[in-house]
Amino acid sequence: MTDARHHTPLEDAQGLAFGVTMAGFAIVLLTHLGFVTGQTAGLAVLISYATGYSFGVVFFVINLPFYWLGWRRMGAAFIVKTFIAVAGLSIVTRYVPGWFEIGAVNPWFGAVLFGLLSGSALLALFRHNASLGGIGILALIVQDRTGFRAGNTQLVFDAALFVAALFILDLATVGFSFLGAVVVNLVIAINHRRDRYIVA
Repeated sequence: MTDARHHTPLEDAQGLAFGVTMAGFAIVLLTHLGFVTGQTAGLAVLISYATGYSFGVVFFVINLPFYWLGWRRMGAAFIVKTFIAVAGLSIVTRYVPGWFEIGAVNPWFGAVLFGLLSGSALLALFRHNASLGGIGILALIVQDRTGFRAGNTQLVFDAALFVAALFILDLATVGFSFLGAVVVNLVIAINHRRDRYIVA
């Protein structure tokens, strides 16, 4: 009989696949709109805008230092799943733009849709004991140790990132981007509860 406290390998696989796919679609929508977001993905987007390097390469590289922290604090299973998720997102964002074409998108709607897609992607990964690395790892550690919700930790980091974004993006673009990030973090803060949901 399956232990109700844990997901099966098949459940983990579909959870990671769902999370990576939704996150990939969200990033493609984000960069189509020229927006930025928070967390490590947002830092990678901002660096890619400033340097011209692809998001996937930058995202994969900047996550490398966080794996040691994740290994020590969250365990081997978490870091292996997170590595798979990060590598998967790097690959998905490379190929997804060639699979469909995005036309005109209202920026208000695009920001909210990005937030909902990203929030659902991160919830799926969190509940299967994974993340998209970086700040997500730090946020989960803070939540586990202090009870301060992961979404709130990420919101603090996001605020600093958006201040930096003002140096390369116009105010309206940063404003829409911030709306999307707020939606992401609200979805996580409201729904990611270890006392309510199976997360391992």
